[in-house]
Amino acid sequence: MVSMFHLGWLGGTVFNRSVSTVGVVFTDIRRYLGILTFTERMKEQWRKEQVTLKEKLLEQDTEEWQQTSDDTTPFYGLKYVAGLDLSYAKDDPEKACASLVVMSYPDLEVVYSDCTPVQVTAPYVPGFLCAREVGFHVQMVDRLQQSASEYMPQVLLVDGNGKLHPSGFGIACHLGVLTDLPTVGVAKNPFTGFDGMTKEKHKNVSAEQLKKGGDSFLVVGTSGKVYGRALLSKDGITSPVYVSVGHRVTLDTAVKLVYACCQYRVPEPIRQADLRSREYIRLHFGSDSTT
Repeated sequence: MVSMFHLGWLGGTVFNRSVSTVGVVFTDIRRYLGILTFTERMKEQWRKEQVTLKEKLLEQDTEEWQQTSDDTTPFYGLKYVAGLDLSYAKDDPEKACASLVVMSYPDLEVVYSDCTPVQVTAPYVPGFLCAREVGFHVQMVDRLQQSASEYMPQVLLVDGNGKLHPSGFGIACHLGVLTDLPTVGVAKNPFTGFDGMTKEKHKNVSAEQLKKGGDSFLVVGTSGKVYGRALLSKDGITSPVYVSVGHRVTLDTAVKLVYACCQYRVPEPIRQADLRSREYIRLHFGSDSTT
């Protein structure tokens, strides 16, 4: 069940600068404090959900294709890889487009694509991206299974983090456990602000250790805990992607798979899902987009 991720949001303007009466100002303050209290209640509920789902997380290779290869292609037996992304309209952050693209492997040709508009009511709370997006991702996987099950992917690549997260359980972990599919988190930027993680640290290590496509380094907190790997996916680029375990995959397998799926910086299934969701927003919402 993912109903916990569809909680409503008390939106609207919190303060009105033109208000002059003390009574109305006081009402606005009470409304603001009520929103803060509601947000804290939601966060506590989301934390409980994280703890419950985390007990089901598997950090191991569970599929035969993860452990086999031929002379030229890693992951012999892998046929379909999916990428998932959510893009938002710049002029209305509640309007968004969920996108799922399935590509054949290893030739990386699109065999299935689905974009659907969604209304995002949950607020953005740092560390709880899952609360805004994972329910839509689950729905997209369900739609695929019902309408084109012959293209059901054997692994999901998600625009977001898995274990590279303060709780060790980001959106890729949520999606993997909820769908029970092997899942990998791929983030464009490092998650910082916990366990000694800083942007400066990532920048310095990247400059020292990432010289060519395929180079990578472990993302390790000051506690010594391994959260993921920073991977330079192609020659000629300077910014890595951050790969972490989602579910039913080891970190080594996750990094090898992401590298095998990259034609540009971002693995192609996620890149295609992102391009399609942005184009949908432009055509149907008449707006630029953000991710």
